[in-house]
Amino acid sequence: MSDDPNLWLEDVGGQKALSWVREQNAASTGKLESLPGFAAMDERLEGILNSRDRIPAVAKLGKYYYNFWRDDAHVRGVWRRTTLEEYKKANPAWETVLDLDQLASEEKENWVWHGYTVLEPDYDRCVIQLSRGGADAAVLREFDMTHRRFVAGGFTAPEAKMEVAWHNRDMLYIGTDFGPGSLTTSGYPRIIKEWRRGTPLSDAATIFEGEPGDVGLGISVDHDHGHVYEMIQRDVTFFSGETLLRRGTQWVKIDKPADAIVDTFDRFLLLRLRSDWSVNGKTFPAGALLAEDVNDYMQGGRDLAILFQPTERASLQAMTATQHYLVLTALDNVHSRPWLLRFTHGQWDGKPMTAPPFGTVSISGIDPNESDDYFMSLADFLTPSSLYLGVAGKPGMEKIKAVPALFNAEGLEIQQFDAKSKDGTRVPYFQVGRKGLRLDGNNITLLNGYGGFEISMLPSYNA
Repeated sequence: MSDDPNLWLEDVGGQKALSWVREQNAASTGKLESLPGFAAMDERLEGILNSRDRIPAVAKLGKYYYNFWRDDAHVRGVWRRTTLEEYKKANPAWETVLDLDQLASEEKENWVWHGYTVLEPDYDRCVIQLSRGGADAAVLREFDMTHRRFVAGGFTAPEAKMEVAWHNRDMLYIGTDFGPGSLTTSGYPRIIKEWRRGTPLSDAATIFEGEPGDVGLGISVDHDHGHVYEMIQRDVTFFSGETLLRRGTQWVKIDKPADAIVDTFDRFLLLRLRSDWSVNGKTFPAGALLAEDVNDYMQGGRDLAILFQPTERASLQAMTATQHYLVLTALDNVHSRPWLLRFTHGQWDGKPMTAPPFGTVSISGIDPNESDDYFMSLADFLTPSSLYLGVAGKPGMEKIKAVPALFNAEGLEIQQFDAKSKDGTRVPYFQVGRKGLRLDGNNITLLNGYGGFEISMLPSYNA
């Protein structure tokens, strides 16, 4: 719309747009700062946000547990690592891997952490993405995790929205801005290439191209229980597309509904359905999770096992894996219900895991290729977040971290009710308030909800 009078706001980094934003911020800031008690509230909230009592989330890469951490002393953040025994301590000893504040100062750049992609199974190299000021576009640099430094002459790519995965030590799969026509109209990679070490990015060989009107392409390489799955994800829309699996030297399209999500576990292909699917004389419902041997499926077999079947009030929230178990977490009337699934004697067997009746459960397998260890985090509206260490298939868990209470929850309670929509659908919601609250419609209430991108609002501890 060339006649749009507000089109200048699209130039998000332009001085006119930024000046306008500063004016609006100044108007709001002035009103907020004039409120009684603002200074005390501001000080308290800043203390919560900068608290070092937060639970550091870790990812096991090789023998170390890595964490990216920000606080008042590390404004941009520090990538660090430790051992499990240290991590269990109240004050672990951390080894700095990369200090972004120091790097930004040395290079005089406004670097913001954009993540990493590690080389498996060696875990001694990774490619790190750094963005200027937090933009979606980022630069790419190869990093030596053993010696904790960038690799001289290693893989580097200029600033762009990009997708990257390791094929092997000397070759990356990469989707980036290769020049005119290489991005979709959404601004994401349209082309995936193989980029060999020691060669310029311009010499990388194209292995797949999407369409200009697609959302974009993704590339992944998963080392899964001794299997290596290399996949290209072509997102035609936000919720639909194609998935291609590398078979030998060929990229083969996986036959599936366009909106189904593909995953793997050991030798099994997993399909998570977003719509009903009729195949081989059976109809599987939207929301189901299906599994079949990868080789059988790619050769036309459709003897699919149902690992999860939704109900009117239950849906699949999350999946993770350990060495022997696939761990599913269902939402049953917005309550987390975790399950353990194991393939034995030619069939899938499942059993529930212990979880609290209220609150949100989040589970992650620590090293699915090596052990059945997992982390479980628990939280609800009134209970501070806590982290447990357990072993799938064995009873009991060890509480290793907990956030201290940051507000007084005495005399408060959590209740759950339903609102009935016009078509009769019961929509669950939680209410947090004083015990014995008189439900007469006269209580001041903060009401919030969300309904997009298949994201549910779950109970959480908001200090």
